[in-house]
Amino acid sequence: MIILYNIFQLLLLIVLFLPLAVFVMLVPKYRLRTLRRLGFGLSRIKRNDQKKTLWIHALSVGEVTSALPLVAGLRKEMPDVRLVFSASTRAGAQVAEKLLHDKVDCFFPFPLDILPVVNRFLSIIRPDLFILVETDFWPNILASLRRRKIPTLLVNGRISAESMRSYQRSAFFFRPLFNSFQTLSMQTEKDRQNLILLGVDKRQIHTFGNLKYDTALYNSSGRTSPLAFSLPEHQFLLVAGSTHEGEEKILLQSYKKLKKDIPGLYLIIAPRDVDRGGELQILASTMDLMANCRSHINAGGKDLFVLDTIGELTGLYSHADLAFVGGSLVARGGHNPIEPAVVKVPVLYGPHMEDFSEISAELVRAGGATIVHNQDELTDTLLRLLQDSDLRKDSGEAAHSCIARQQGVIDRHLKLINEML
Repeated sequence: MIILYNIFQLLLLIVLFLPLAVFVMLVPKYRLRTLRRLGFGLSRIKRNDQKKTLWIHALSVGEVTSALPLVAGLRKEMPDVRLVFSASTRAGAQVAEKLLHDKVDCFFPFPLDILPVVNRFLSIIRPDLFILVETDFWPNILASLRRRKIPTLLVNGRISAESMRSYQRSAFFFRPLFNSFQTLSMQTEKDRQNLILLGVDKRQIHTFGNLKYDTALYNSSGRTSPLAFSLPEHQFLLVAGSTHEGEEKILLQSYKKLKKDIPGLYLIIAPRDVDRGGELQILASTMDLMANCRSHINAGGKDLFVLDTIGELTGLYSHADLAFVGGSLVARGGHNPIEPAVVKVPVLYGPHMEDFSEISAELVRAGGATIVHNQDELTDTLLRLLQDSDLRKDSGEAAHSCIARQQGVIDRHLKLINEML
């Protein structure tokens, strides 16, 4: 498979090299990063042979956020280990450098999966262990690590229903990638079973849980940490995180109706695609709601605030009275409900939480979350929680307790990493 992959890659490069090179050189935001992903400037990374090196890689913002408590745990428990961190996307790299600058020895972009480039990175970095967070599987990097007998670990692995269908259709390609890992740590038993169905040796697979269960241990500042922006005076704050097109209209209609009964309610919407801030501002104006965008001004609008920036949503949940998790009223698989739950915030989401089915079901059973199917259910549930402080408190406590019961994920990973080094 790897030989065919490289032959196909070479043919594509021959055909597309010139237009790609022109495009990269003409677009400033790609120029420097692409050169660095090819290995230019990599020689500044100095290897310390007196220390073992752990290379941690995360695809983008979501995976970087998942890695935060693990990196913090590694730095605390292994102070003499050299930690190097890579991200594939520019946004992921920015968040990583902002949040991990005091815990990581070196940051660099992930190499393009071209064999000579991969070999150059590995020859300079010389990792003792490669840790991949969740996803971003590339044949050459994984094959080269295996050829050099460098242990590889997948952490926080998960396989959504959509991904499983893709993996099964292309099992000839993905099975060798998964089997190249020495160890795979999956979030749930369902994820583990999916790997076994794909033909991965069950002896390689562990089920250690979601790294974000331990986010509270990493970030425990809670409401004592001030907001980085100002909001109008309000009594209650509703945060709708990681929303998708089709959900915001429902949220805004519900919010406008609620404001008649609870004028002290204020809404912050954080779209999953931060480039949609202006679109949401216009949508709000069609309902006579005045919104500001975080990317344009450091203060909320009269009626709501659109958080169209990267890396601020997690901290914002600790200031919320109620939270809605997006990607769930529309069929997008949902997003992670752990972040609001862990800071004792009652959680609401729609019926489409397929990508987080186990934890979303556990939160509902514990009384820390509520499933809403439409605008009327959303409005009624929010109103009930806003009018009953005891119900709101009990639900938040139940959400937190549900997550707390799952904590210890980092300790299990640290023990495994110690054994692999």
